[in-house]
Amino acid sequence: MPAITADTLTLPRLPDLPAPDTNWRGVHRIVTAQRFLEGEGFQVRRPFPGVDLSMADPFLLLDHMGAVEYGPGEAKGAPWHPHRGFETVTYMIDGAFEHTDSIGGGGLITDGSTQWMTAGAGILHNEVPPQDMVAKGGLFHGVQLWVNLPREKKMITPRYQDIGARDATLLSSDDGGALVRVIAGSLDGHDGPGMTYSPITYLHATLSSGARLAMPWPEDYNALVYVLSGRGTVGPERRPVEEGQLAVFSHGEALTMQAADAQPANSPTGWEILVLGGAPINEPVARYGPFVMNTRQEIITAFEDFQAGRLGQIPAEHLAHRTNADETL
Repeated sequence: MPAITADTLTLPRLPDLPAPDTNWRGVHRIVTAQRFLEGEGFQVRRPFPGVDLSMADPFLLLDHMGAVEYGPGEAKGAPWHPHRGFETVTYMIDGAFEHTDSIGGGGLITDGSTQWMTAGAGILHNEVPPQDMVAKGGLFHGVQLWVNLPREKKMITPRYQDIGARDATLLSSDDGGALVRVIAGSLDGHDGPGMTYSPITYLHATLSSGARLAMPWPEDYNALVYVLSGRGTVGPERRPVEEGQLAVFSHGEALTMQAADAQPANSPTGWEILVLGGAPINEPVARYGPFVMNTRQEIITAFEDFQAGRLGQIPAEHLAHRTNADETL
């Protein structure tokens, strides 16, 4: 798992939160991700939507891609498709994805880097594995998160952010047993590089076997933990969670979690988790395929604008790829 690593003993440390005096968030529920096919037919595990949307707000969707070892000719992507009304955040842990879009953004997302695309008023984009991976195969593991935009930001100008693996802010748990990568938002006053329109925090943490990770968390944020690999427990009640499961937390001011003493063979670096949350937007959500708006009429308008070419044009050198408005990645 080549996402950026570091010596945790040299990093800034999160505070030691005293158990008796901390209002820990309990676990509201555990959700097991369902499997779906996306794009040209690659499999994803999707823990939400599916939970009560208000418990995930401002997030709309989380797709866990892999980990899978592709053989030659097996790697697949999501060719040209439109989006409007939200942001897509693609975080690659192993392997690579190539991104191209209709506003000139793009690049190779690989090994711990993040591509943050604000669709806003509308954009076309293309997400495919690089040709050398298609030809030779290889390990592929990543996640894509959809972040909603509030009504007044739905039609903003599209934006692209390329966040390198070494751009993430690195922190350690209070005892040095966990490495935390802050991709966006703020944790205990330490800001990540991702620029967001909706107030959120997005973290990737690696806990060594038996290690505990505790962190302060804004009381007005929702809180979710998704397990990328390995096993552990969450909340003061120590609810067990493992790969492909999502913990949804109730209210409080801090989160606590702990890696199991023994980890499975496919998690040699420890317990790998995403920790995410944000301030709920609390607005109506109308969604269909690649568009997320506030009303059904706005969805109809988005399809009409796409069909009329008002969401952008595929660059001439990529016209061999056909656009499909029913893509959901």
